[in-house]
Amino acid sequence: MSRKIKIIADSTCDISPELARKYNIEIHPFVVNLGEKSYHDGVDITTDDILKYYRETGNISKTAAAPPHEYEELFRQWPADEYDVLFFTISREFSSAYANACIGAENLDNIYIVESANLSTGILLVVLAAADMIESGMSAGEIAEKLAGIVPKVRTSFVIDTLEFLWKGGRCSGVAALGANLLRLKPCIEVIDGKMSVGKKYRGSIDKVIPQYIGDRLRSTPNVVRRRVFITHTFESRGPVDAALKQARDSGMFDEVLETRAGCTVFSHCGPNTLGILYIEA
Repeated sequence: MSRKIKIIADSTCDISPELARKYNIEIHPFVVNLGEKSYHDGVDITTDDILKYYRETGNISKTAAAPPHEYEELFRQWPADEYDVLFFTISREFSSAYANACIGAENLDNIYIVESANLSTGILLVVLAAADMIESGMSAGEIAEKLAGIVPKVRTSFVIDTLEFLWKGGRCSGVAALGANLLRLKPCIEVIDGKMSVGKKYRGSIDKVIPQYIGDRLRSTPNVVRRRVFITHTFESRGPVDAALKQARDSGMFDEVLETRAGCTVFSHCGPNTLGILYIEA
């Protein structure tokens, strides 16, 4: 009898509860630290809690992957005589999650660690591609091999309202953050080769910038995998999000346009009023 395939992803994939249920995906939470207190992403802390903490203290949260032994405990819940496990992690450039998961799996022969070279729903695009492959009857080994060719084609970017969170998280200089804020610049942050880089810089309010940004991204990648696209955001208001969803649908480029709110890891670095469009290039 063939073994079942279980998909597990770390919480940085920003999956919605609805999609997790639909595709039977288990989520392993990152640790989130607010000062001296530790929580688990999406379990006992949300981005609303982080924003409240920031507004009260001026400090941002810190996130961390689980230690290797915790990954081993997680993987041993899925016995090798019944299951193969596909485990998806955030880019190794952003976290020790991949390295720790590999250590946790080194004595197990039914665990396939997939390093997404990405973050947020850039990871989730790869996860859902794997779910589609499971439905087609592919084995875990075949899926892991095919995903290696998909990972470099994921296009992930976000336009952010303020550089303050990136600055406080050590990912940009204070001078750059101050200059961008004074000039009302909204930078596009792209993930390229597993690393974050700054793309085009937009000027104006975030509400006006988002349509320009989405138009630029879709024009720059005319050949996309039609299966799905994500609008991922940290907005509290619906207006900019609904407009972005409509723009993606009206493009006619995608069969399914999905919305998800970014989790604690992305929020900790990008802050509120961030929005991205994420898809796979054909």
